[in-house]
Amino acid sequence: MITSLVTGGAGFIGSHVADDLIKLGHRVIILDDLSGGMKENIPSKAEFIEGSITDHKMLEALFKKYKFDYVYHFAAYAAEGLSHFIKRFNYENNLIGSINLINESIKNKIKRFVFTSSIAVYGATRPPMVETTTPEPEDPYAIAKFAIEQDLKVSNDMFGLDYIIFRPHNVYGERQNIGDKYRNVIGIFMNQIMQNKQLTIFGDGKQTRAFSYIGDMSFEIANSVNIEGAKNQIFNVGADKEYSVNNLAQAVSKVMNSKFEIKHVEARNEVVHAWADHSKFNNILKPTKQTSLEEGIKKMAIWARKNGVQKTPIFKNIELTENLPPIWLE
Repeated sequence: MITSLVTGGAGFIGSHVADDLIKLGHRVIILDDLSGGMKENIPSKAEFIEGSITDHKMLEALFKKYKFDYVYHFAAYAAEGLSHFIKRFNYENNLIGSINLINESIKNKIKRFVFTSSIAVYGATRPPMVETTTPEPEDPYAIAKFAIEQDLKVSNDMFGLDYIIFRPHNVYGERQNIGDKYRNVIGIFMNQIMQNKQLTIFGDGKQTRAFSYIGDMSFEIANSVNIEGAKNQIFNVGADKEYSVNNLAQAVSKVMNSKFEIKHVEARNEVVHAWADHSKFNNILKPTKQTSLEEGIKKMAIWARKNGVQKTPIFKNIELTENLPPIWLE
């Protein structure tokens, strides 16, 4: 039987991909430290190990025990905007932890290393972003993601470690942590609506993004190791139609039958317009679904109402406070 390691498999994207891997017949071992994921997200047929990718000794033992065929790496602290203010934490968890995984994958002759990077690596490049565009990351989170991409390339050249890199963007759907105030805008809006609060938007709300439903990509990510043309390639993955954050707030309010009330707060330093071209993903991985924003929000809203309001503790280990958005201190 094929055995796959899924890091961050108690989280949002990781748990969905783990589901699809099980459907594909893989034995799935999930590694998660539960700092952002939840046990209830873990598929019942997966084996769960609580631990961190920063623990290289634990990883060494894990790889020796299970003899993985594939590694699917989703574990990361993905609060992009907050990464400016938690540089050390960001690089220790997102970069060094990933290098620990790459080292063990090389030593244990893993067949393929599947990595979820981010559209953030492109920075303020004029959209639509394409895979041939030279990345210009503008925050520590994106810098770490791009560094891992680069390390996978040199690891392939030096050691023959095959890889597949995905650059998803603004992914939403069931199992997302809607209580996290630092990321996941659709989840933030739903959580605010269920608490009868105004929807908070940084700046004028004219920022544009293409919001991508998880059900349109998780199977393709899981199945990518079976597609020869995907080997050692980078793929943008996500929705094709962009919306302003103002329009998004209105759409979420409509689906959740809520009064449309916005509270604009001070703008933060972020890329204003970001969406991508997915021609390469469509041509090679041939996805079969493209869920509309309204349909995707409806599916997520049913799940959110069933699970209720979520609360996540304030991130306590802020390293730099200068220019930190005041709303993140509330």
